[in-house]
Amino acid sequence: MAQMKRTVIVASAMVALTACAPAGYDANSGAAEPVAVAAAEPTAAVEPEASATPEAPAADQAPPPANVQLTDQLVGKNVARMGKVVTDQDGFVLYRFDKDSDDPPSSNCVDKCAQIWPPALTDGNPQLQGVSDDKVGTVTRQDGTRQITIGGWPVYRYIGDKKAGQWKGQGVGGTWFVVQPDGKKNLECLPTGTPKPVAPPADSGANSGGGEYTY
Repeated sequence: MAQMKRTVIVASAMVALTACAPAGYDANSGAAEPVAVAAAEPTAAVEPEASATPEAPAADQAPPPANVQLTDQLVGKNVARMGKVVTDQDGFVLYRFDKDSDDPPSSNCVDKCAQIWPPALTDGNPQLQGVSDDKVGTVTRQDGTRQITIGGWPVYRYIGDKKAGQWKGQGVGGTWFVVQPDGKKNLECLPTGTPKPVAPPADSGANSGGGEYTY
């Protein structure tokens, strides 16, 4: 495929409830953790546009640290009620952040934000299914890791999603949305009100960056 674009950074979340949220979602719950939800059952998958392995990273790009969890696969498909989504190799739905940029690609979700919305990191070789390789690139984050972009937008997981197929991050803060295979926001299933993010992991104080992040 064409040389993957280089680009930057990450942000936060918890979920308020919606008419089209996955079954089991409790809109009246005030708990910090969202109610456990059964994963949405995928409907007919979108026919993959391509299945490819991006070219190896340039020689001047150091490999990621051994302890960094990488996103090895991007899968574009349809899921019940939400429609078009992109998942990682574990089936977790990926999101984009309105406070990032696609031109040039840049990430503004770091510190506490990145603890709640872990960036989809790569060594430059994710396997693609249902996502066109010309839509996939990377952005270099402040810590030197490389984050996957789709349509120029950096993409993330959400720690509020406890099972594959959930999308509890949809509409969080009015700035986080499920990403589609072309990088656009998926606006098919929006929450009522503005959901707030879950709290960062309890053991993350040392890396919190101090202070609250904004959505």
